[in-house]
Amino acid sequence: MKKPELLLPAGNLDTLKTAVIYGADAVYIGGEAFSLRAKADNFGPETMKEAIRFAHEHGARVFITVNIFAHNRDIKAAEDYLYVLKDIKPDALIISDLGLFMKAKRICPEIEIHVSTQMNNTNYETFNAWYELGAQRVVCARELTMEEISTIRRNIPDDRQIEAFVHGAMCISYSGRCLLSSFLTGRDANLGACTHPCRWEYTLMEGSRPGEYFPVEENSRGTYIFNSKDLCMIEHVPELLEAGIDSWKIEGRMKTQLYVATCARTYRRAIDDYFEDPALYERNLDSYREEIGKCTYREFCTGFYFGRPGTEGQVYGDSTYVKDYTFFGSVDSVDDEGFAHFIQKNKFSVGDTIEILKKDMTDVRIKVLDIRDEETGEKMDSCPHASQRLKVKFDTVPEVYDILGGKN
Repeated sequence: MKKPELLLPAGNLDTLKTAVIYGADAVYIGGEAFSLRAKADNFGPETMKEAIRFAHEHGARVFITVNIFAHNRDIKAAEDYLYVLKDIKPDALIISDLGLFMKAKRICPEIEIHVSTQMNNTNYETFNAWYELGAQRVVCARELTMEEISTIRRNIPDDRQIEAFVHGAMCISYSGRCLLSSFLTGRDANLGACTHPCRWEYTLMEGSRPGEYFPVEENSRGTYIFNSKDLCMIEHVPELLEAGIDSWKIEGRMKTQLYVATCARTYRRAIDDYFEDPALYERNLDSYREEIGKCTYREFCTGFYFGRPGTEGQVYGDSTYVKDYTFFGSVDSVDDEGFAHFIQKNKFSVGDTIEILKKDMTDVRIKVLDIRDEETGEKMDSCPHASQRLKVKFDTVPEVYDILGGKN
């Protein structure tokens, strides 16, 4: 049994660096076009090159999403973009559209092609068909059970790869192929512009009684009738390994560095512990559960892995995040005086005790001694303005890439 690849998301270069430093074997990113996360910061060509250089220096790989469903108007620009990616040389392209798949195969045959979950890959004949067309990896539809994935593994070549989501937000639509956003707002989810109307609260209005609203309820489920819980498989490492999943994918190209660091280091530790000794993994289950809760999340579930979700499964509840931990920033540099330099994400004050989230989970509690504006050097008692560049002295000097946070 070989270790699976741990695949993390990144919406910008800082988040990619965090993912790599905190334990990712590979990171997937989107460009400024042809990606299903148009509202993420995303990467231009030069930033992609820097991302790939950084990842390769640290032994990680970079995959680029080209996973829109293209219309006729997109084809010429997509072709030009594939030539750009050919020059950039990512480790793989993640593609949904069959036409773009064939173009990528012709334009950049030296780059691996991974078939996106958006293609609804639900059976081993589909997997084998993609492999025959030239794919190196196929991403499972999110609706597959563990048993179905195991069956696929037994019926495909040993050297062909299976990727599956193990953590993150779930989509109410089948493998993410949604028309709801386009219908309600004119913004197409299949072109990367989803407005997430599945997270909205809905009421019922009878046509002859305008303005008189009635809640839409099913038992205790509430009125968020399309809302999905978040997937979390940290307690099911043995089953995922037994199913033969080669790459464990975490959702979240719109998420923060805290989310990426937390997911990367927790799944990294869980995988490594299991391969050292399955009993060690079992003993540490409580710590994994505690650590994975440090990132903002909706209520967790196991998705479709153990059968069709019921009322306690994938959907319902409200759209509120659980937020037990606050992200303050990621250390960019440390100067000769011991000041940590970073962009502040949430307010903290002189005298507060916060935490350094270390990649090996040996977190350190530190006290804030001195806060200054990085540009002017002005001393401050607190930092109420988000995204201000600061230099801060703590009673323990942090390291570059350290994540700073604290319990709420």
